[in-house]
Amino acid sequence: MNDRTDIKTLRQPIVLNDAERQPCEVWTRVMGYHRPVASFNIGKKGEHRERRFFHEPCAQLDGSD
Repeated sequence: MNDRTDIKTLRQPIVLNDAERQPCEVWTRVMGYHRPVASFNIGKKGEHRERRFFHEPCAQLDGSD
């Protein structure tokens, strides 16, 4: 950023129409290797949609050793 940068320009959201967007390829790990989801058969795509993701919290150290 320099002294010629307009702050209002930086705050405006970037809006793209669908023709300007680039498709995103999603990969996932299956049986120890990575594959693009687009190459899955219909059954495997269904299994991928049904997956549940979770976040396991870190263990808390209480310092009472």
